[in-house]
Amino acid sequence: MNHFLPSLSPRKRAFLTGTLLLTGTGFLCRILGFFYRIFMSRTIGAEGLGIYNMVHPVFGICFALCAGSIQTALSQYVASNQKKGRAVFRTGLFISLTLSFLLTLLICNTSSFIARYLLLEPRCQPYLLIIALSIPFAALHACINGYYYGMQKSHVPAFSQVVEQVIRMLVVFGTVQLMRENGKEITVSLAVYGHLVGEMASAVFTFLCLLTCPPGKKAARHLTDASSFRQSAGYALPLLTLALPLMGNRLVLNLLASAEAIWIPNRLTAYGLSSSDAFSVYGVLTGMALPFIMFPSAITNSMAVLLLPSVAQAQAEGNQRQISASISMALRYSLYMGILCTGIFFLYGRELGSSVFQSPSAGSYIRILGWLCPFMYLATTLGSILNGLGKTPSTFIQNACALCLRLVFVLFGIPRLGMKAYLWGILVSEMFLAFWHLITLRRFVPFTWDGTEMLGKPIILLFVSVWLNRQLWTFALPLLPQVLSPGASWAFLGTAMKALSLSAFYGLLLLLFHVLHGLQEK
Repeated sequence: MNHFLPSLSPRKRAFLTGTLLLTGTGFLCRILGFFYRIFMSRTIGAEGLGIYNMVHPVFGICFALCAGSIQTALSQYVASNQKKGRAVFRTGLFISLTLSFLLTLLICNTSSFIARYLLLEPRCQPYLLIIALSIPFAALHACINGYYYGMQKSHVPAFSQVVEQVIRMLVVFGTVQLMRENGKEITVSLAVYGHLVGEMASAVFTFLCLLTCPPGKKAARHLTDASSFRQSAGYALPLLTLALPLMGNRLVLNLLASAEAIWIPNRLTAYGLSSSDAFSVYGVLTGMALPFIMFPSAITNSMAVLLLPSVAQAQAEGNQRQISASISMALRYSLYMGILCTGIFFLYGRELGSSVFQSPSAGSYIRILGWLCPFMYLATTLGSILNGLGKTPSTFIQNACALCLRLVFVLFGIPRLGMKAYLWGILVSEMFLAFWHLITLRRFVPFTWDGTEMLGKPIILLFVSVWLNRQLWTFALPLLPQVLSPGASWAFLGTAMKALSLSAFYGLLLLLFHVLHGLQEK
């Protein structure tokens, strides 16, 4: 990869290489995840997906307490102090694993209370026990990833995603085959055990990589040296100084998100649906429609993960120009990607939902949620930059306000308008969050904002791409009638081909304009 980027500085080369690697593996994982979700939707049904998505927020809260915040703190601290990276990592790992074991014990001892009185669904109780076992593995995986990200080496975190997804799919597919052969009933526990297996696989993979190819210069055997552990204890306070605000922030955000997950089925019953129908509608939204919307975010998520340590390092060096360049780049490419995805989901959302999940409701949700893409991708990257600049309190307040805004739509809108109120709530909250992030960032760092370049150009090129794509497929329709006929079993392939060709036209036009602009500057 470096051979093709000779003119870039080492930092830019590392950033772009890492982004491409994380993007490639992210797309692979999302493609595998699509097959997995399609399989699960047809195996445990929409109601089963809804129940699973009720249990998962408990894991999210625990992850925020013991892993996610420490991973981010490790990434940020190690990026600014790479020579101390190994010692800081050991400290973070000890704290994270200790908290994870305590949380596992707590959930196992209170699973019945949590299911009945907090989740408002007693059927969740046995699944909480399985979820609890995955927490220590997630903590180990997160800390190792944070260490590698901080050292500007993203290959291990990238490939751990693939390992997690592949092992989960193989185990679940094999289990379903055995259960069907033996005539056993397939329940939601299949999805929960799949989650546990995936976390175990990624933890084992990253730990073996740490032992065999650590990101630091010293030998791996020093990871367990007693004197090194004593030296590492001195980094507990500065690491916790970074982690505790993040921990509190993520805990509040996950509590708000969990309240949303719990109240949506409850409010749908107030709208007039039965409990089974409410969980089915919730399962269609969270297990079928939202994964489509989140699929392209592999690029923006990869950029966001790598922007945090990159911006933190630039700030530590006082390199204001590098920070401004990172912000401008993040804005530009987030909007390019978001505008393209809005066009794809608006044009082909219904076809995708019907052909993939055999659910017209999923198709309608995908088409409506497509308008989220520019704002959601923009908020993700801008939030990561703000965190890298040390403005975590600002991002926390803004994210909490956005979630509270969504909860207003859940509590008061759903009983009157049904799921449409929640879809509107997501759109309004993401727009609110993106613009607030942008205004906040503008106060701290000057950066280039060209509305014509970042909004006008991609929108115009999208319309041109749509026209070119229609001409192409009008010509291709007589040649591929089986693939492109709406009722054919190949319907998904035909829709995917149209979306890919539209993306290709859009990308080529953007590249053409970029080349022409470069020639004009010369």
